[in-house]
Amino acid sequence: MKPESILPMRTSHHCHSCISRRQCLQILSSAGVGLAMSGNLVRGLAQSSKPAPDFVDPDKLRPKPKIRLDAAILQQPRPYWLGWPGTAYDLDARQQEYRSSLRESCQRLGIDVREEAKPVEDEAGLAALLNGVKGRKPDGLLVILQHMQCWPWANRLSKEAGVPLIVFSPIGTSFTGHVNNISRQPGVHVVSTLHWPAVENGLRMIRARRLFEESRILWIRGDQRNETVLERLGTKVRAVPRKTFNELFDKMPVNEEVRDLAADFRRGARRVVEPNEEDGLNCVRAYTAAKRLLADEQANALSMDCLGMVGARLVPTPPCGAWTMLQDQGITAGCEADLHGATSMMLTSYLLDRPGYMNDPVAETARNLLIVSHCTSGTRLNGFAQKPSPYILRSHSESALGVAVQVLWPVGEKATLVRFRNPNELILDTGTVVSNVDTPPAGGCRTSVELKMDDIEDCRDVLGFHQVVTLGDHRRIIEGFCQLYGINVVHSPRYESHPKLAA
Repeated sequence: MKPESILPMRTSHHCHSCISRRQCLQILSSAGVGLAMSGNLVRGLAQSSKPAPDFVDPDKLRPKPKIRLDAAILQQPRPYWLGWPGTAYDLDARQQEYRSSLRESCQRLGIDVREEAKPVEDEAGLAALLNGVKGRKPDGLLVILQHMQCWPWANRLSKEAGVPLIVFSPIGTSFTGHVNNISRQPGVHVVSTLHWPAVENGLRMIRARRLFEESRILWIRGDQRNETVLERLGTKVRAVPRKTFNELFDKMPVNEEVRDLAADFRRGARRVVEPNEEDGLNCVRAYTAAKRLLADEQANALSMDCLGMVGARLVPTPPCGAWTMLQDQGITAGCEADLHGATSMMLTSYLLDRPGYMNDPVAETARNLLIVSHCTSGTRLNGFAQKPSPYILRSHSESALGVAVQVLWPVGEKATLVRFRNPNELILDTGTVVSNVDTPPAGGCRTSVELKMDDIEDCRDVLGFHQVVTLGDHRRIIEGFCQLYGINVVHSPRYESHPKLAA
Protein backbone atom coordinates (compact mmCIF):
# COMPACT_ATOMS: atom_id res chain seq x y z
CA MET A 1 0.00 0.00 0.00
CA LYS A 2 1.08 3.58 -0.51
CA PRO A 3 2.36 5.44 2.54
CA GLU A 4 -0.13 7.89 3.93
CA SER A 5 0.75 11.53 3.74
CA ILE A 6 2.36 13.11 6.75
CA LEU A 7 -0.32 14.05 9.25
CA PRO A 8 -0.10 16.53 12.11
CA MET A 9 -0.26 15.16 15.64
CA ARG A 10 -3.86 15.23 16.79
CA THR A 11 -5.19 15.48 20.28
CA SER A 12 -6.98 12.17 19.78
CA HIS A 13 -3.58 10.56 19.26
CA HIS A 14 -2.62 11.55 22.78
CA CYS A 15 -4.98 8.78 23.79
CA HIS A 16 -3.72 6.21 21.27
CA SER A 17 -1.83 4.38 23.98
CA CYS A 18 -4.58 4.93 26.50
CA ILE A 19 -8.00 3.40 25.83
CA SER A 20 -10.94 3.90 23.53
CA ARG A 21 -12.85 7.15 23.51
CA ARG A 22 -15.71 5.51 25.37
CA GLN A 23 -13.49 4.49 28.25
CA CYS A 24 -10.89 7.24 28.44
CA LEU A 25 -12.69 9.22 31.13
CA GLN A 26 -12.18 6.27 33.45
CA ILE A 27 -8.45 6.97 33.79
CA LEU A 28 -8.10 10.73 33.30
CA SER A 29 -7.24 11.00 36.99
CA SER A 30 -4.27 8.64 36.65
CA ALA A 31 -1.40 9.97 38.79
CA GLY A 32 1.22 7.68 37.29
CA VAL A 33 0.50 8.40 33.64
CA GLY A 34 -0.91 11.92 33.25
CA LEU A 35 -1.97 11.93 29.62
CA ALA A 36 -2.41 15.28 27.89
CA MET A 37 -6.03 15.78 26.85
CA SER A 38 -7.68 18.76 25.17
CA GLY A 39 -10.86 20.38 26.41
CA ASN A 40 -12.73 19.49 23.22
CA LEU A 41 -11.94 15.81 23.53
CA VAL A 42 -12.89 15.68 27.19
CA ARG A 43 -16.21 17.40 26.47
CA GLY A 44 -16.88 14.83 23.75
CA LEU A 45 -16.06 11.98 26.07
CA ALA A 46 -18.44 13.27 28.70
CA GLN A 47 -21.34 12.10 26.54
CA SER A 48 -19.88 8.60 26.09
CA SER A 49 -21.37 5.39 27.42
CA LYS A 50 -19.91 3.30 30.22
CA PRO A 51 -16.95 1.00 29.46
CA ALA A 52 -17.58 -2.59 28.48
CA PRO A 53 -17.81 -5.06 31.40
CA ASP A 54 -14.61 -6.84 30.32
CA PHE A 55 -12.59 -3.61 29.90
CA VAL A 56 -9.23 -3.63 31.72
CA ASP A 57 -8.17 -0.20 32.96
CA PRO A 58 -4.42 0.02 32.26
CA ASP A 59 -3.93 2.43 35.16
CA LYS A 60 -4.85 -0.37 37.56
CA LEU A 61 -2.10 -2.60 36.19
CA ARG A 62 0.68 -0.37 37.51
CA PRO A 63 1.46 -1.12 41.19
CA LYS A 64 0.53 1.47 43.79
CA PRO A 65 2.35 0.47 46.96
CA LYS A 66 2.19 2.21 50.30
CA ILE A 67 5.51 4.08 50.72
CA ARG A 68 6.55 5.34 54.15
CA LEU A 69 9.27 7.94 54.75
CA ASP A 70 10.57 9.35 58.03
CA ALA A 71 12.16 12.80 57.91
CA ALA A 72 14.04 14.95 60.39
CA ILE A 73 16.04 18.18 60.52
CA LEU A 74 19.41 18.05 62.30
CA GLN A 75 20.71 21.30 63.77
CA GLN A 76 22.91 22.55 66.63
CA PRO A 77 21.55 24.44 69.67
CA ARG A 78 20.91 28.08 68.88
CA PRO A 79 22.17 30.76 68.59
CA TYR A 80 24.81 29.80 66.05
CA TRP A 81 28.21 31.47 66.23
CA LEU A 82 31.38 31.03 64.11
CA GLY A 83 30.25 27.92 62.27
CA TRP A 84 28.75 27.11 58.89
CA PRO A 85 26.05 27.74 57.67
CA GLY A 86 26.73 31.01 59.50
CA THR A 87 25.06 33.42 61.86
CA ALA A 88 23.54 35.28 58.88
CA TYR A 89 21.80 32.08 57.72
CA ASP A 90 18.03 32.29 58.32
CA LEU A 91 17.37 28.88 59.89
CA ASP A 92 13.63 29.27 60.29
CA ALA A 93 13.09 30.42 56.71
CA ARG A 94 15.19 27.62 55.24
CA GLN A 95 13.57 24.94 57.38
CA GLN A 96 10.12 26.14 56.42
CA GLU A 97 11.14 26.09 52.76
CA TYR A 98 12.54 22.56 52.97
CA ARG A 99 9.54 21.19 54.86
CA SER A 100 7.21 22.67 52.25
CA SER A 101 9.26 21.23 49.37
CA LEU A 102 9.33 17.83 51.05
CA ARG A 103 5.58 17.72 51.46
CA GLU A 104 5.01 18.74 47.84
CA SER A 105 7.43 16.08 46.56
CA CYS A 106 5.89 13.35 48.70
CA GLN A 107 2.40 14.28 47.55
CA ARG A 108 3.55 14.18 43.92
CA LEU A 109 5.24 10.80 44.34
CA GLY A 110 2.59 9.16 46.51
CA ILE A 111 4.80 8.90 49.62
CA ASP A 112 3.49 9.06 53.19
CA VAL A 113 5.95 11.21 55.14
CA ARG A 114 6.30 11.38 58.93
CA GLU A 115 8.23 14.49 59.94
CA GLU A 116 9.84 15.04 63.32
CA ALA A 117 8.00 18.08 64.67
CA LYS A 118 11.13 19.68 66.13
CA PRO A 119 14.70 19.61 64.85
CA VAL A 120 17.10 17.15 66.46
CA GLU A 121 19.79 19.18 68.23
CA ASP A 122 21.32 16.93 70.90
CA GLU A 123 22.21 13.31 71.65
CA ALA A 124 18.90 12.67 73.36
CA GLY A 125 17.01 13.83 70.27
CA LEU A 126 19.15 11.65 68.03
CA ALA A 127 18.58 8.60 70.23
CA ALA A 128 14.82 9.19 70.09
CA LEU A 129 14.97 9.49 66.31
CA LEU A 130 16.96 6.27 66.01
CA ASN A 131 14.63 4.34 68.30
CA GLY A 132 11.59 5.56 66.41
CA VAL A 133 13.00 4.59 63.03
CA LYS A 134 14.00 1.14 64.30
CA GLY A 135 10.50 0.61 65.66
CA ARG A 136 8.58 1.94 62.66
CA LYS A 137 10.89 0.50 59.98
CA PRO A 138 9.96 3.01 57.26
CA ASP A 139 11.03 2.48 53.66
CA GLY A 140 13.58 5.26 54.02
CA LEU A 141 14.86 8.07 56.22
CA LEU A 142 15.62 11.62 55.06
CA VAL A 143 17.68 13.96 57.24
CA ILE A 144 18.22 17.63 56.41
CA LEU A 145 21.45 19.01 57.85
CA GLN A 146 21.45 22.57 59.15
CA HIS A 147 24.94 22.72 60.65
CA MET A 148 28.33 21.36 59.70
CA GLN A 149 28.77 19.79 63.15
CA CYS A 150 25.80 17.45 62.51
CA TRP A 151 27.83 15.12 60.29
CA PRO A 152 28.78 12.75 63.14
CA TRP A 153 25.05 12.18 63.65
CA ALA A 154 24.55 11.49 59.93
CA ASN A 155 27.37 8.95 60.05
CA ARG A 156 25.80 7.28 63.07
CA LEU A 157 22.41 7.09 61.35
CA SER A 158 24.03 5.46 58.31
CA LYS A 159 25.31 2.66 60.55
CA GLU A 160 22.44 2.20 62.99
CA ALA A 161 19.13 3.24 61.42
CA GLY A 162 18.74 0.02 59.44
CA VAL A 163 16.88 1.68 56.54
CA PRO A 164 18.02 3.47 53.35
CA LEU A 165 19.29 6.93 54.32
CA ILE A 166 19.11 10.13 52.28
CA VAL A 167 21.25 12.99 53.62
CA PHE A 168 20.41 16.46 52.28
CA SER A 169 23.28 18.87 52.94
CA PRO A 170 22.36 22.33 51.63
CA ILE A 171 25.40 24.24 50.40
CA GLY A 172 27.10 25.75 53.43
CA THR A 173 26.70 22.70 55.68
CA SER A 174 29.56 20.51 54.42
CA PHE A 175 33.08 20.42 53.01
CA THR A 176 34.31 17.76 50.61
CA GLY A 177 35.81 15.90 53.53
CA HIS A 178 32.43 15.54 55.22
CA VAL A 179 30.79 13.87 52.21
CA ASN A 180 33.73 11.96 50.76
CA ASN A 181 33.31 8.66 52.59
CA ILE A 182 29.67 8.53 53.62
CA SER A 183 28.48 9.50 50.14
CA ARG A 184 30.01 6.28 48.77
CA GLN A 185 28.56 3.89 51.32
CA PRO A 186 25.91 1.36 50.29
CA GLY A 187 22.55 2.23 51.73
CA VAL A 188 23.24 5.98 51.73
CA HIS A 189 22.51 8.74 49.22
CA VAL A 190 24.10 12.12 49.96
CA VAL A 191 22.78 15.23 48.19
CA SER A 192 25.03 18.29 48.67
CA THR A 193 23.24 21.02 46.73
CA LEU A 194 20.67 23.82 46.78
CA HIS A 195 18.79 22.08 43.95
CA TRP A 196 15.70 20.51 45.52
CA PRO A 197 14.85 18.26 42.52
CA ALA A 198 18.05 16.35 43.34
CA VAL A 199 16.58 15.61 46.76
CA GLU A 200 13.34 14.52 45.12
CA ASN A 201 15.39 12.11 43.01
CA GLY A 202 16.41 10.43 46.24
CA LEU A 203 12.74 10.01 47.10
CA ARG A 204 12.18 8.55 43.63
CA MET A 205 14.77 5.89 44.45
CA ILE A 206 12.79 4.81 47.51
CA ARG A 207 9.57 4.81 45.49
CA ALA A 208 11.17 2.75 42.70
CA ARG A 209 12.31 0.07 45.13
CA ARG A 210 8.80 -0.23 46.56
CA LEU A 211 7.38 -0.47 43.05
CA PHE A 212 9.78 -3.34 42.33
CA GLU A 213 8.80 -5.04 45.57
CA GLU A 214 5.09 -4.80 44.81
CA SER A 215 5.38 -5.98 41.19
CA ARG A 216 4.82 -9.33 39.56
CA ILE A 217 6.35 -10.07 36.12
CA LEU A 218 4.66 -12.59 33.86
CA TRP A 219 7.36 -14.69 32.21
CA ILE A 220 5.55 -16.14 29.20
CA ARG A 221 7.55 -19.02 27.74
CA GLY A 222 7.81 -22.81 27.63
CA ASP A 223 5.12 -24.94 29.22
CA GLN A 224 5.76 -24.56 32.96
CA ARG A 225 3.89 -22.61 35.62
CA ASN A 226 5.70 -21.53 38.78
CA GLU A 227 6.60 -18.45 40.80
CA THR A 228 9.89 -17.21 42.23
CA VAL A 229 11.16 -13.94 43.72
CA LEU A 230 14.11 -11.92 42.41
CA GLU A 231 16.74 -11.35 45.06
CA ARG A 232 17.49 -7.77 46.09
CA LEU A 233 14.67 -6.28 43.98
CA GLY A 234 11.96 -8.36 45.64
CA THR A 235 9.97 -8.68 42.41
CA LYS A 236 7.81 -11.77 41.95
CA VAL A 237 8.33 -13.69 38.69
CA ARG A 238 5.43 -15.86 37.57
CA ALA A 239 6.22 -18.26 34.73
CA VAL A 240 3.20 -19.17 32.60
CA PRO A 241 3.06 -21.41 29.51
CA ARG A 242 3.57 -19.64 26.21
CA LYS A 243 0.28 -20.96 24.85
CA THR A 244 -1.54 -18.97 27.54
CA PHE A 245 -1.13 -15.80 25.51
CA ASN A 246 -1.95 -17.03 22.01
CA GLU A 247 -5.03 -18.93 23.24
CA LEU A 248 -6.27 -15.78 24.94
CA PHE A 249 -5.48 -13.69 21.83
CA ASP A 250 -7.70 -15.97 19.75
CA LYS A 251 -10.63 -15.10 22.03
CA MET A 252 -10.16 -11.32 21.84
CA PRO A 253 -13.07 -9.69 19.97
CA VAL A 254 -12.83 -6.74 17.61
CA ASN A 255 -14.87 -4.47 19.86
CA GLU A 256 -15.23 -0.71 20.19
CA GLU A 257 -12.05 -0.35 22.23
CA VAL A 258 -10.08 -2.22 19.56
CA ARG A 259 -11.52 -0.21 16.67
CA ASP A 260 -11.04 3.16 18.37
CA LEU A 261 -7.49 2.44 19.47
CA ALA A 262 -6.46 1.10 16.08
CA ALA A 263 -7.91 4.17 14.36
CA ASP A 264 -6.18 6.57 16.76
CA PHE A 265 -2.87 4.71 16.47
CA ARG A 266 -3.07 4.97 12.70
CA ARG A 267 -4.15 8.62 12.63
CA GLY A 268 -1.41 9.64 15.01
CA ALA A 269 1.35 8.20 12.84
CA ARG A 270 3.52 10.40 10.68
CA ARG A 271 3.25 7.71 7.99
CA VAL A 272 1.79 4.24 7.59
CA VAL A 273 3.91 2.05 5.32
CA GLU A 274 3.14 -1.70 5.36
CA PRO A 275 0.28 -2.36 7.85
CA ASN A 276 -3.31 -2.55 6.63
CA GLU A 277 -6.43 -2.07 8.74
CA GLU A 278 -6.63 -5.74 9.72
CA ASP A 279 -3.04 -5.56 10.95
CA GLY A 280 -4.00 -2.59 13.11
CA LEU A 281 -6.97 -4.44 14.61
CA ASN A 282 -4.83 -7.50 15.37
CA CYS A 283 -2.23 -5.24 16.97
CA VAL A 284 -4.79 -3.86 19.40
CA ARG A 285 -6.22 -7.34 20.03
CA ALA A 286 -2.73 -8.29 21.21
CA TYR A 287 -2.81 -5.23 23.48
CA THR A 288 -6.21 -6.13 24.99
CA ALA A 289 -5.09 -9.76 25.39
CA ALA A 290 -2.00 -8.62 27.29
CA LYS A 291 -4.08 -6.38 29.57
CA ARG A 292 -6.52 -9.19 30.26
CA LEU A 293 -3.73 -11.67 31.03
CA LEU A 294 -2.00 -9.21 33.36
CA ALA A 295 -5.26 -8.56 35.18
CA ASP A 296 -6.13 -12.26 35.44
CA GLU A 297 -2.68 -13.09 36.84
CA GLN A 298 -2.56 -10.00 39.11
CA ALA A 299 0.66 -8.99 37.38
CA ASN A 300 2.18 -5.61 36.52
CA ALA A 301 4.73 -6.39 33.79
CA LEU A 302 5.47 -9.10 31.26
CA SER A 303 8.22 -10.62 29.14
CA MET A 304 7.21 -13.04 26.41
CA ASP A 305 8.80 -15.48 23.98
CA CYS A 306 7.37 -13.46 21.11
CA LEU A 307 9.85 -14.59 18.43
CA GLY A 308 9.18 -18.22 19.23
CA MET A 309 5.45 -17.62 18.97
CA VAL A 310 5.76 -15.83 15.64
CA GLY A 311 8.20 -18.42 14.30
CA ALA A 312 5.70 -21.17 15.12
CA ARG A 313 2.92 -19.11 13.47
CA LEU A 314 0.78 -19.27 16.58
CA VAL A 315 -0.47 -15.70 16.16
CA PRO A 316 -1.12 -13.61 13.02
CA THR A 317 0.79 -10.65 14.38
CA PRO A 318 3.88 -10.05 16.51
CA PRO A 319 3.01 -8.03 19.61
CA CYS A 320 5.42 -5.16 18.79
CA GLY A 321 2.83 -2.40 18.40
CA ALA A 322 0.87 -3.65 21.41
CA TRP A 323 4.02 -3.53 23.52
CA THR A 324 4.56 0.09 22.43
CA MET A 325 1.09 0.96 23.75
CA LEU A 326 1.75 -0.72 27.09
CA GLN A 327 5.18 0.87 27.45
CA ASP A 328 3.68 4.32 26.94
CA GLN A 329 1.34 3.64 29.86
CA GLY A 330 4.12 2.71 32.26
CA ILE A 331 3.49 -1.03 31.93
CA THR A 332 6.66 -2.93 31.09
CA ALA A 333 6.21 -5.26 28.12
CA GLY A 334 9.42 -7.03 27.20
CA CYS A 335 10.46 -9.07 24.20
CA GLU A 336 11.99 -12.53 23.80
CA ALA A 337 11.31 -13.67 27.38
CA ASP A 338 14.39 -11.71 28.50
CA LEU A 339 13.79 -11.39 32.22
CA HIS A 340 16.73 -9.07 32.93
CA GLY A 341 15.74 -6.95 29.94
CA ALA A 342 12.28 -6.59 31.47
CA THR A 343 13.63 -5.61 34.90
CA SER A 344 15.87 -3.04 33.16
CA MET A 345 12.78 -1.54 31.52
CA MET A 346 11.02 -1.55 34.88
CA LEU A 347 13.91 0.50 36.25
CA THR A 348 13.41 3.32 33.72
CA SER A 349 9.65 3.15 34.27
CA TYR A 350 9.72 3.12 38.07
CA LEU A 351 12.69 5.42 38.68
CA LEU A 352 12.51 7.83 35.73
CA ASP A 353 8.79 7.77 34.78
CA ARG A 354 9.60 7.09 31.14
CA PRO A 355 9.72 4.05 28.87
CA GLY A 356 12.85 2.08 28.15
CA TYR A 357 13.73 0.56 24.81
CA MET A 358 15.32 -2.90 24.84
CA ASN A 359 17.64 -3.23 21.87
CA ASP A 360 20.02 -5.36 19.87
CA PRO A 361 23.39 -3.51 19.77
CA VAL A 362 25.11 -3.09 16.39
CA ALA A 363 28.58 -1.62 15.84
CA GLU A 364 28.84 1.03 13.12
CA THR A 365 32.61 0.83 12.68
CA ALA A 366 33.07 3.43 9.93
CA ARG A 367 31.96 6.27 12.23
CA ASN A 368 32.48 4.48 15.56
CA LEU A 369 28.81 4.61 16.58
CA LEU A 370 26.52 2.20 18.39
CA ILE A 371 23.21 1.39 16.67
CA VAL A 372 20.46 0.29 19.06
CA SER A 373 17.82 -1.61 17.11
CA HIS A 374 14.52 -3.33 17.91
CA CYS A 375 10.89 -3.38 16.77
CA THR A 376 9.40 -2.16 20.05
CA SER A 377 9.93 1.32 21.45
CA GLY A 378 7.64 3.52 23.47
CA THR A 379 6.76 6.87 21.92
CA ARG A 380 6.57 8.95 25.13
CA LEU A 381 10.34 9.29 25.28
CA ASN A 382 10.30 12.41 27.48
CA GLY A 383 8.01 10.83 30.08
CA PHE A 384 4.64 9.16 30.41
CA ALA A 385 2.90 12.50 30.96
CA GLN A 386 4.56 14.12 27.93
CA LYS A 387 3.54 14.24 24.28
CA PRO A 388 4.59 11.29 22.10
CA SER A 389 7.51 11.53 19.72
CA PRO A 390 6.84 11.21 15.97
CA TYR A 391 6.44 7.62 14.79
CA ILE A 392 5.87 5.61 11.62
CA LEU A 393 3.79 2.44 11.49
CA ARG A 394 5.73 -0.41 9.90
CA SER A 395 5.59 -4.20 9.83
CA HIS A 396 7.72 -6.43 12.04
CA SER A 397 10.92 -6.52 10.02
CA GLU A 398 11.87 -10.17 10.53
CA SER A 399 8.48 -11.61 9.58
CA ALA A 400 6.89 -8.77 7.55
CA LEU A 401 3.79 -9.26 9.70
CA GLY A 402 1.61 -7.01 11.79
CA VAL A 403 2.46 -3.61 13.23
CA ALA A 404 5.79 -2.44 14.59
CA VAL A 405 6.59 1.17 15.35
CA GLN A 406 9.54 3.14 14.05
CA VAL A 407 9.94 5.81 16.72
CA LEU A 408 11.97 8.83 15.64
CA TRP A 409 14.33 9.74 18.47
CA PRO A 410 15.37 13.41 18.78
CA VAL A 411 18.81 14.00 17.26
CA GLY A 412 21.29 15.72 19.56
CA GLU A 413 19.62 14.55 22.79
CA LYS A 414 21.39 12.52 25.46
CA ALA A 415 20.47 8.89 26.09
CA THR A 416 21.22 6.38 28.85
CA LEU A 417 21.81 2.63 28.48
CA VAL A 418 21.10 0.27 31.38
CA ARG A 419 21.16 -3.51 31.65
CA PHE A 420 20.76 -5.72 34.70
CA ARG A 421 23.24 -8.56 34.32
CA ASN A 422 21.52 -10.00 37.39
CA PRO A 423 19.67 -8.37 40.29
CA ASN A 424 23.02 -7.49 41.88
CA GLU A 425 24.84 -5.88 38.94
CA LEU A 426 23.91 -3.23 36.37
CA ILE A 427 25.66 -2.02 33.20
CA LEU A 428 25.35 1.77 32.85
CA ASP A 429 26.55 3.96 29.96
CA THR A 430 25.50 7.21 28.27
CA GLY A 431 25.64 8.67 24.78
CA THR A 432 24.07 11.12 22.34
CA VAL A 433 21.50 10.45 19.59
CA VAL A 434 23.14 11.00 16.19
CA SER A 435 20.47 9.81 13.74
CA ASN A 436 17.58 7.46 13.04
CA VAL A 437 18.34 4.58 10.66
CA ASP A 438 15.73 3.63 8.06
CA THR A 439 14.92 0.06 7.00
CA PRO A 440 15.59 -0.17 4.10
CA PRO A 441 18.31 0.59 3.12
CA ALA A 442 19.42 -1.01 6.41
CA GLY A 443 18.25 -4.39 7.54
CA GLY A 444 17.35 -5.12 11.13
CA CYS A 445 14.60 -3.82 13.35
CA ARG A 446 12.27 -0.90 12.68
CA THR A 447 13.42 1.49 15.40
CA SER A 448 17.16 1.87 14.91
CA VAL A 449 18.96 4.74 16.58
CA GLU A 450 22.61 5.71 16.16
CA LEU A 451 24.40 6.79 19.35
CA LYS A 452 27.77 8.40 19.90
CA MET A 453 28.86 6.86 23.18
CA ASP A 454 30.40 8.86 26.02
CA ASP A 455 33.81 7.87 27.37
CA ILE A 456 33.99 4.72 25.24
CA GLU A 457 36.75 4.83 22.67
CA ASP A 458 35.51 1.95 20.53
CA CYS A 459 31.86 1.12 19.85
CA ARG A 460 32.74 -2.58 19.73
CA ASP A 461 33.48 -2.49 23.46
CA VAL A 462 29.99 -1.52 24.66
CA LEU A 463 28.97 -4.09 27.25
CA GLY A 464 25.83 -6.18 27.17
CA PHE A 465 23.06 -7.31 24.83
CA HIS A 466 19.44 -6.21 25.04
CA GLN A 467 20.54 -3.09 26.87
CA VAL A 468 17.65 -0.74 27.63
CA VAL A 469 17.94 2.76 26.20
CA THR A 470 16.02 5.71 27.59
CA LEU A 471 16.08 9.36 26.56
CA GLY A 472 18.11 11.74 28.73
CA ASP A 473 21.27 11.57 30.84
CA HIS A 474 20.22 9.74 34.00
CA ARG A 475 23.56 8.39 35.10
CA ARG A 476 23.62 10.14 38.49
CA ILE A 477 20.16 9.06 39.67
CA ILE A 478 20.68 5.47 38.48
CA GLU A 479 24.07 5.29 40.22
CA GLY A 480 22.40 6.69 43.34
CA PHE A 481 19.63 4.07 43.24
CA CYS A 482 22.15 1.26 42.82
CA GLN A 483 24.29 2.48 45.72
CA LEU A 484 21.25 2.93 47.96
CA TYR A 485 20.26 -0.71 47.39
CA GLY A 486 23.65 -2.39 47.05
CA ILE A 487 23.68 -2.99 43.28
CA ASN A 488 27.12 -2.99 41.67
CA VAL A 489 27.46 -0.63 38.67
CA VAL A 490 29.83 -1.38 35.79
CA HIS A 491 30.63 0.75 32.75
CA SER A 492 31.91 -0.20 29.31
CA PRO A 493 35.71 0.10 29.12
CA ARG A 494 37.62 3.08 27.82
CA TYR A 495 40.28 2.36 25.20
CA GLU A 496 43.24 2.74 27.56
CA SER A 497 41.68 0.44 30.16
CA HIS A 498 40.81 -2.35 27.70
CA PRO A 499 43.46 -5.04 28.32
CA LYS A 500 43.48 -6.50 24.81
CA LEU A 501 43.53 -3.15 23.00
CA ALA A 502 46.05 -1.55 25.32
CA ALA A 503 48.50 -4.45 25.01
